[in-house]
Order: sequence, then structure tokens, then C-alpha cells
Amino acid sequence: MIQLNLPPYAHRISQENDRMLIYDDIRRRYVALTPEEWVRQHFVHYLTEELGYPATLIRNEAQLQIDRCTKRCDTVIYDTQLRPIVLCEYKAPSVSLSQKTMDQILRYNYIFRVPLLLLSNGVQHTACFVDYTQNSYRFLPEIPTFKELTTIIHTNN
Repeated sequence: MIQLNLPPYAHRISQENDRMLIYDDIRRRYVALTPEEWVRQHFVHYLTEELGYPATLIRNEAQLQIDRCTKRCDTVIYDTQLRPIVLCEYKAPSVSLSQKTMDQILRYNYIFRVPLLLLSNGVQHTACFVDYTQNSYRFLPEIPTFKELTTIIHTNN
């Protein structure tokens, strides 16, 4: 598979007929191994193993309703009171992170209203903090740990 700008992990790949599958620890099942899924699995492991985000508070492929359309948010992370606090949007490594990608996650955030938006194509990663009290957002130099994020959230509330 494609080399990413994320730590490697002991992934499990299987083949079913002519389809390649990768095990998703969050969903507890094998899913189709697409370039985007390759990024998702590495990014989620980075969040849990390196940055301390509890796997039990992460949901992959969370459904949401926008107007009359059902959409899927790539990953939603919750706080310990099960309030959504992070939205993640993944793209294949060949897809550049752009304003179009940002617009997509911002549309999802109209529903969730989380303080942290994360975008990744496995090579580039962007973290954006949304401040609802100031009606502003700012890009962060790095992705905060779970502990840092909860401190930021409590400080801004």
C-alpha cells in the first residue's frame, strides 16, 4: 500500500474473493481496503496509540442527516459525557486537502458543532479549532492530544 506520514501499526489485511479487506478495530470487522480506508485506519491508530484518544469514544462512519440526505462522517470522537468533540475527514493520499475538503467537514459540523476538525490524506494533516464564543476558527500547528483537547475545551467554556 501507499506510504503515509503516520506511524506504522500492525494492521490485519485479508482477501475475500477479489477484494482486499482491512480490519477496523473500532467497528470490529473487516472493511474494504480503499486508499481512504488505509488513511482512516492509520490515522485512528495514531490518535489512539500516540495521542491518547480512547478507542471507546471513537466512531467510524457516523451517519448524519443534512437536509433530506443521509451522509457519513468519516470519524467522530466523543468526550467522556458522549458529546461529539472532534470530526475527522479523510481523503486518499492522491487527493490534496483543499477548500472543498474543508467545506465538506464544515457542512458536517453544522450538525455536530464540535470544537476540533481534523483533515488528513495520510500525507498532510490539518487541525482546526472552532471557537463558538468568538465565532471564529484557527488552524493549530499540530493535532492536540486527547488531554490537551479536553483542557482547551474546558478553558473555552
